[in-house]
Amino acid sequence: MTIAPPAPTVLAADEWRERESVHAARAHALTRAHRERAARREPHPVEDFLFTYYAYKPAILHRWHPGQDVELSDAADDARAAWRWYAPGSSPGSLVVDGAGLRAERGTLLANIGTILRGTAGRAPVFGCFGLHEWAMVYRQREHRHPVPLRLGQDGTDAVVEAHDLRCTHYDAFRFFTPDALPRNREAPTRERQASLEQPGCLHAGMDLYKWAVKLGPLVPGDLLLDAFELARDIRILDMQASPYDLADWGYEPVRIETAEGKAAYVRAQRGFAERGQALRGRLLGIIYG
Repeated sequence: MTIAPPAPTVLAADEWRERESVHAARAHALTRAHRERAARREPHPVEDFLFTYYAYKPAILHRWHPGQDVELSDAADDARAAWRWYAPGSSPGSLVVDGAGLRAERGTLLANIGTILRGTAGRAPVFGCFGLHEWAMVYRQREHRHPVPLRLGQDGTDAVVEAHDLRCTHYDAFRFFTPDALPRNREAPTRERQASLEQPGCLHAGMDLYKWAVKLGPLVPGDLLLDAFELARDIRILDMQASPYDLADWGYEPVRIETAEGKAAYVRAQRGFAERGQALRGRLLGIIYG
């Protein structure tokens, strides 16, 4: 027996335009500081990461999509009628996201994302890495990724690495370890092992939810995209607060993971991010497999 796909939710023009307006205001607020700094050519060691490492321009966040199975009434004259992966809806002048066309073109990508997300979601979160990946990225190295002084100096930073067990499971963090730090890690993550190693307690796995949401394109409703961006932003702040860098000039208090109190504070925050990440991960999986 063939099961018909669910009928799309139909939004009247005034309703979806209001949602679009609310989204635009939220996205504008989230990207304002970065855009203003970019106009002044003023770098920021914490906040620029989400726009440089992931390389997604603020315009990505500003564009609202309703998500799949939502029909926009009276949208034929809207600019989105010319956007990729939009198609006419069931009523004259309406538009819907062309989920079938997107999936046909990006099926392999969606399957790969789904494999990573499902594997990560199914594992118990692991806490206790204490953000030492950032320390391993400067271990025994005089030139650093960020032009920011080290809070404990080079010798003090190296001593913290040598006093701890490195437990990084995320390939895109591990690949930036210095040569001397690589053999100190418990695991040797590779791109091929990504789906079998990632776990929901990892800060980088949480930040990557923003990347996966962008890659799913208009299948992802605007609120979910911005929620993923906000989670990535909040995680990035902790990531750098717990790093070896002295960020006092940017107004960030350190999370001193070299102390028992700092470790406890890090894990508390890490647990909260893991819970937020699992909720978003579940929503993304629902889009891929729903």
